[in-house]
Parts: sequence; C-alpha cells; structure tokens
Amino acid sequence: MRIFLDTANIDEIREAASLGIISGVTTNPSLVSKEATADYETVIKTICSIVSGSVSAEVLAEDTDSMIEEARVKASWAPNVTIKIPVTAAGLKATSVLSKEKVDINMTLCFSVNQALLAALAGAAYVSPFVGRLDDVGHDGMQLVKEIVDIYNHYEFNTKVIAASIRHPLHCVVAAKAGAHIATVPYSVLMQMIRHPLTDVGIERFLSDWRRVSG
Repeated sequence: MRIFLDTANIDEIREAASLGIISGVTTNPSLVSKEATADYETVIKTICSIVSGSVSAEVLAEDTDSMIEEARVKASWAPNVTIKIPVTAAGLKATSVLSKEKVDINMTLCFSVNQALLAALAGAAYVSPFVGRLDDVGHDGMQLVKEIVDIYNHYEFNTKVIAASIRHPLHCVVAAKAGAHIATVPYSVLMQMIRHPLTDVGIERFLSDWRRVSG
C-alpha cells in the first residue's frame, strides 16, 4: 500500500517528502482555503514540483461540460496532476470523456459500492471512499473499502482504491489489511504513524547505557 499526504500545506508536504515515504498528495478546496497562502493554481504547481507522484486537484464546476473544461485546464498545470471529480451523474459523464483523453481522474466523495463500481466503469484512475465520514454517521467505512477492493480484484479493474478521510493510524492499518492500494492521510496522522513510546524508551535506554560505559 502507498501513502499519499492529504494537505495543501507546503511545509508539511516538503517535510513528508523528505522522509521518502509518500507517493502523492491529495488536496481539496477546503484544505487550500485553510492555508490561504496563494491561489489554487500556484499551490498545485508548487506541490507538483515537490512530489513526483499523483497530485489531486479538484474541479468545482457542477455540470458536465464545465467539469470537462475546468479539468482540461487544471490537468495542464503539471504532468502529474490528477483531477478530482465527485461521483455524480455529471461527474461520471465527465470522467468517461476525460479518461479517454488520458486524463487521470480521482472520483471522490464515494460512499457506496455502487458508486465505486460506476467510477471504475467510467474509467477513473482512482476512487476515494471517505472512511471517516462514513464512520461519523454510524457506518463501517473500512468495510466499504474492503468490499470495493474485492470487487475490483474480481473483475480486474485498473482503478486504484484510495482510503480517504483517514482520522487516525489504526485506519491505515485496517486499510492495508483490506487491500487498499493507497491511504491518503493528514500530516498529523503520518507523524503518529512514525511514533511509538517504546521506540522513544528504547532510544533513551541505549543512549543512557552508552553514556555509562563511555564515561
């Protein structure tokens, strides 16, 4: 399983990229608006210069023709831009057109197996089931991830499953067990994945023992 970073914070992206463990970045208008450091195009281009893998940029249009037009513009910003389009009727129409033009599409705001199946049939490169948001309303978000992965594997779809709306490190463990191709995580969760109290204790013990024998 690969790890994407779910943020528009350039400093966080630079730090995570320096660790050599992230393969891409997902953004959305809400994340970009929180940073408010530059316009969307500048933010996406900057991220694409830091990360060589997929960088998702979301379309804001709601009708098919406008989605297609906006997606073409944003896809031209950098060769590794992936266009995020919501799983709606208009989004499916746009995806079916854009995928034939070799534009990578991440169909987002996926909350059901039916939506994921249609996204794959439309030619999406990625589908993003929102785990945390499903958990919030009393559903098992990771069960949805597993069901999508099982169906995709059975029918040999090329669409990759991105476990999204990740809230804590255990989500990443369960996503990996479910066979998700990617988990996209906030920077805070990535840092939590790295840390373990026994690692800290072990380091301190090694250093203490070394100081004692070395004088």
